Amino acid sequence: MAGEIKKQRASWSGKWAFILAAAASAVGLGNMWRFPYLAAKYGGGTFLLTYVVLVFTFGVSLLLLETALGRKTGQSAIGAFKAFGKKYAFIGILASAVPFIITPYYCIIGGWVTKYTAAYLVNGPEALADGGDFFTGFITSNAESYIWMLVFMAIVFVIVGLGVKGGIEKANLFMMPALIIMAVAIAIYTLTMPGAVEGALYYLTPDFSKFSPELVIGALGQMFYSLSLAMGIMITYGSYMRKQDSLTSSVVRIGGFDLGVSFIAGLLIVSAAFVAMGSGDAVAAKAGPSLMFVTLPTVFVDMGGMATIIGFLFFLLVLFAALTSAISLMETVVSIVIDKFHVKRAVACIIVFIGMMLLALPSSLGNGVWSHIQILGMDFLTFFDFISNSVIMPIVALLTCIFIGYVVKTQLVVDEVKSSSKFSREKLFVVVIKYIAPIFIVAILVSSVLSGLGIITI
Repeated sequence: MAGEIKKQRASWSGKWAFILAAAASAVGLGNMWRFPYLAAKYGGGTFLLTYVVLVFTFGVSLLLLETALGRKTGQSAIGAFKAFGKKYAFIGILASAVPFIITPYYCIIGGWVTKYTAAYLVNGPEALADGGDFFTGFITSNAESYIWMLVFMAIVFVIVGLGVKGGIEKANLFMMPALIIMAVAIAIYTLTMPGAVEGALYYLTPDFSKFSPELVIGALGQMFYSLSLAMGIMITYGSYMRKQDSLTSSVVRIGGFDLGVSFIAGLLIVSAAFVAMGSGDAVAAKAGPSLMFVTLPTVFVDMGGMATIIGFLFFLLVLFAALTSAISLMETVVSIVIDKFHVKRAVACIIVFIGMMLLALPSSLGNGVWSHIQILGMDFLTFFDFISNSVIMPIVALLTCIFIGYVVKTQLVVDEVKSSSKFSREKLFVVVIKYIAPIFIVAILVSSVLSGLGIITI
């Protein structure tokens, strides 16, 4: 039966199809609001340089590990670990829990972005630039917020339902180039505004006085979450990869794509926010939704006749980034259901769609009628984000490194990599997975938990 399932498994049409899909997964909302905030907080260029080094050492090594594991076994996360013995399936179960937790609340935020994209055409830029009342009113309106979540989720499910080649590949082939073109165009236009060049210089110029352990931890955490690590996505996408395609060149390009989009997003958003607030410290004080849904609309409204166009295009590119990540999350969940219950893709999609609709309710109502319910001082959406990103993901990554480094041994991954390409960085990979990555991951785990609980700020 296992051989039959593997034989029938979907596959990418080629190496670039995989690279584009994995890069699309990596490019998400974190690139659009967390990366610019961290860059502004930690001295612009200093943060950028640190991030580049971490992506092409630590990040690429973990990407390679997960992708090779998926291709080696031809299974999604649970099956991949279970292939080496039932007692290891718990690692895959933990990894699989992450997209089940993240996808519902990610679709809620995707609904916010969808609403704003439409609102620039329907309500106009002035209505959105009211200091946050429009945003607060929308997310606390239980029915409207949930309906826009369903619109976003429906788009994702249509694409996932069409399959690996017919849906995911084609969607990414359109959205990724469009996202990059829009980001570059808006960044160039934004730089013509008074004060924007000062923001760009702040963003690009290294301030080495800002270098600190907190900067490294912040860059580590951003890179870890941005590259879709430890949530079963890269294992699933790797399982669709053809045996003849190079793993090493693929993961380096994925890291490069993610870095490039993060860089452009940071340039765009920090420069635009400088127009409104005038300093790096002021930009750094705004993180997450408030930066995107409150601060930036006040910048766009000052663009006069271009306000509607620029605002719409900006939220359209954010929508594409949200969709590409949500597609990879949803595909991972659907793949797990298919592998576990041996059902057709259409049936799996229906099961998952109904499940996600129900699981999204607490995150949606948590900003409205259930706002009085708090878990560890957090609303539902914030808690689900905390438990998945700050707790489970680092634990999964640590267990994966220990499993590959000391249980089945790194040679398993090395052999899989060498089956399709040279592996010039083999020694570096082994050192990172066995010794460096576990230390970094523990640092991410500890700092993320302390930050999530409000004990420290990163």
